[in-house]
Amino acid sequence: MPPPTARRSRRRLPVAVLAAALGAATLGAPSPASASNTADGGDYLVGRGISDVTGEAAETGMMGYSSFDQKTSGIHQRQRSRAFVVVDRASGKRVVYVNADLAMIFQSVRQGVMARLKERYGSLYGEENVLLSATHTHSGPGGYSHNVAYNLSVLGFQKETYRAIVDGITESVAKAHEDLKPGTMSLGTGTLTNASVNRSREAFDRNPAADRAAFPDAIDPAMTVLRFKQGERDAGAISWFATHNTSITNKNTLISPDNKGYAAYAWEHDHEGVRYLDDTPGFVAAFPNTNAGDMSPNLNLKPGSGPTEDEFENARVIGERQLDKAREIYDGTRPVSGGVDSRLAYVDMENVTVRPEYAPDGKEHRTCPAVVGASTLAGSVEDGPAIPLFEEGMRTPIAPILEALRVDTPSWLATCQYPKASLVPTGLLSNVHPVTPKRLPLQIMKIGELHLVAAPGEFTIASGLRVRRTVARQLGVPLDRVLLQGYANAYSQYVTTPEEYDTQNYEGGSTLYGRYTLPAYQQEYDRIAKSLREGTTLDRGTMPADESGRQFTFQTGVVYDNPPSGKAFGGVLKAPEPSYARGSTATVEFATGHPKNNLRRGSTFLEVQRLVNGSWQRVLDDGDWGTTYRWTRLNDLTGTSKATITWDIAADTDPGTYRIVHHGDAKSLLGKITSFTGTTGGFTVR
Repeated sequence: MPPPTARRSRRRLPVAVLAAALGAATLGAPSPASASNTADGGDYLVGRGISDVTGEAAETGMMGYSSFDQKTSGIHQRQRSRAFVVVDRASGKRVVYVNADLAMIFQSVRQGVMARLKERYGSLYGEENVLLSATHTHSGPGGYSHNVAYNLSVLGFQKETYRAIVDGITESVAKAHEDLKPGTMSLGTGTLTNASVNRSREAFDRNPAADRAAFPDAIDPAMTVLRFKQGERDAGAISWFATHNTSITNKNTLISPDNKGYAAYAWEHDHEGVRYLDDTPGFVAAFPNTNAGDMSPNLNLKPGSGPTEDEFENARVIGERQLDKAREIYDGTRPVSGGVDSRLAYVDMENVTVRPEYAPDGKEHRTCPAVVGASTLAGSVEDGPAIPLFEEGMRTPIAPILEALRVDTPSWLATCQYPKASLVPTGLLSNVHPVTPKRLPLQIMKIGELHLVAAPGEFTIASGLRVRRTVARQLGVPLDRVLLQGYANAYSQYVTTPEEYDTQNYEGGSTLYGRYTLPAYQQEYDRIAKSLREGTTLDRGTMPADESGRQFTFQTGVVYDNPPSGKAFGGVLKAPEPSYARGSTATVEFATGHPKNNLRRGSTFLEVQRLVNGSWQRVLDDGDWGTTYRWTRLNDLTGTSKATITWDIAADTDPGTYRIVHHGDAKSLLGKITSFTGTTGGFTVR
């Protein structure tokens, strides 16, 4: 993803340039099932849960591409958090795994979720045994980090989006906790070769032959599927695969979980009959990322291109390819055994002394205070280019440009970061207010035979391979039983190998802590793995401070709403046609209020209803692939707006009588928010 954004306190960069540089972040008792380990059904207790984490659906900057112009304007599909709890019935130990349809997990989110879990469960779920990860969609609202860099293009901290994410993740864990039942796990692996391409081949080719030999096509084709059963009933699956969740481009303004979200939705909704608004336990299918730093889903190496030229169709196709391979592997999984366990430590990544055995040249080195490189401004042209005049491969400062930006990087830091063309020394700016992270949570989680190396960033496939080799060697397990779980617990941009770093492509320019960032990670994960193997207590280090009290926003709230003249809120502005053929699209419009008045988390802004035996039944909502909800301001002065709802009528839709319903909320001049519902007349689908 094109990284985040920052501001210098004394000599300021233009905000737009900085944004491109840095942004292109009640005590409860155990459930009855977890209190007993004598029932038949397996060596584990397993539970799964799913919840809505969709933030502000209009006029909020989107997280991922660092584009000021990309602001939410509605919903294509809702974002969701998927959680699994696994308890080893022999030892009583438990772990929590979460994968959410978000751009990334920031430390702010982890802090919020951990506080909520402590309120509910005391010490049952703590820092060590909870892993939070993101799919890395670039089509969701941002502003939920406590680091300045990752909020500037969103115009600051967005508390309602943050609250929706923290509440939704916590709720998904609570549902998984309450769902705990005796069960089993099984594991399978396979390869998928048509859902990713290496977007930084020049850098990858700089790696030693042993690394390149592991990836003959310069992609990581491995997919790993962990299958969960409760008794004899299938409960869910986690399917890891490395590809950027960027099939949908920075021109889009509708909230979407992108290709991995589609894969999860299609498995749950289409194959398992899950209906999210019914709020009953059902099959949960998570599609997390691994070491996807240089893996793009845009197979033609252009944004929104490959396998088709339609970005939403690409999201569907790339998602479907992941789904099809996951279901194939799922059907051939084999039972796994072994306990569950986890270790976590906070590491100051700006001040790691890397011992010789972890460095490519066998010498001691140090990491550096964070610096964003000039080539970061180029963005990843394959997924989302940034500012002109900056190119991938920039290795030395371009004096005229950097002088214009008025950013001074001390010579000692420039030397430490060499050959990076230093642009913004965020590690030094963070002494005033956290711009990019300094202390990061590094975690390894064991789930049966599988070991997840939870990484707070975007590792390239060669970087991920080296970490996995280090951990597998320390644990004494096969390499395919160790996965690099990216976008986990916090976010610190990219991690390249030292050889890739030297090319200073986009990923190298976005490797914050210098050339020896990856060896530092290898060294620290080796230490954590040793503690896990030996069963010793690990010093967790110093947790970052809670910065929630120092957040700012330049985003204005909703002033008031008014319906168009002669209409009430919910009034139909554009009625449906009397009849539609299957395969066509129905489009209707309603007078509405601002969606920020009520995020309707766990609910919907729209329903497609069918008349069945004299009563209207919901068949689709704003979480479905075939519908869209779009909000448009008609007049800023009068506060009037409209909701446009579309329904792409699938070819297999049951013929009959349908109608479209819009749910909204309006704010008066005095600040009172009132809910309303609008309904079209009936129409037929033939």
